[in-house]
Amino acid sequence: MSDTAYFDYLLRLGDDSLVLGQRLGEWCGHAPTLEIDLSLANIALDLIGQATYLLGHAGAVEKAGRDADNLAFHRDALDFRNCLLVEQPNGDFAQTIARQFLFSTYQRLLLEKLAASPDTQLAAIAAKAVKEVAYHADLAAGWVVRLGDGTEESRCRMIEGLEWMARFKDELFVMDALEIGLSARGIAVDKAALRPAFDAAIATTLAEATLPPLPAHRPVLGGRTGHHSEHLGHLLAPMQYLQRAYPDAVW
Repeated sequence: MSDTAYFDYLLRLGDDSLVLGQRLGEWCGHAPTLEIDLSLANIALDLIGQATYLLGHAGAVEKAGRDADNLAFHRDALDFRNCLLVEQPNGDFAQTIARQFLFSTYQRLLLEKLAASPDTQLAAIAAKAVKEVAYHADLAAGWVVRLGDGTEESRCRMIEGLEWMARFKDELFVMDALEIGLSARGIAVDKAALRPAFDAAIATTLAEATLPPLPAHRPVLGGRTGHHSEHLGHLLAPMQYLQRAYPDAVW
């Protein structure tokens, strides 16, 4: 299958995982406890693994000689297609958990649908990844409950983290012309149809955590078309440094 739109769609999937994996990697050695440090590192590794497969598949679809490494390390920020949520700063632990909670809840629903994709390679990637993401979603939801129903300090921080990240949730479900076209062909997932299940899962966890519903914000969009926040460039600079400084280097 050679299709510019499909290539872009695979970039969206791969870039989401890549950028969030890189962001979580920033916690290594800095998390509140060793257990949390290992948990976040393992989630980061899962996401980087997903990105490797998805970007590798994108390169094969593009047929321009670019592999996963080329796509990860030799594109500028404007060429990335990740949603804005995943590039947001870690902040404190509660803010990181808020971001993970929203994204993993969404990604779990998305991958469940992609596991039935007519593209057998994408279906295989999704089927493997959804098992990992189920753990990511459960871990994040568990921490939302522990922090929300914990001390007054942890509750306030969890509320603040969710308020910061909530403005980016709507972008997860936007269907632009590219995805509408691919969805009509049975290739892409109709993300808008995932919204009721997402909202229900979020509401259930927030109720268990004795937290208020997510605040309503004016949607912040742009990531899917390369219009990113200032945070992405700062994230990519250290990630891409070795490849940019030593383009001919090999292990």
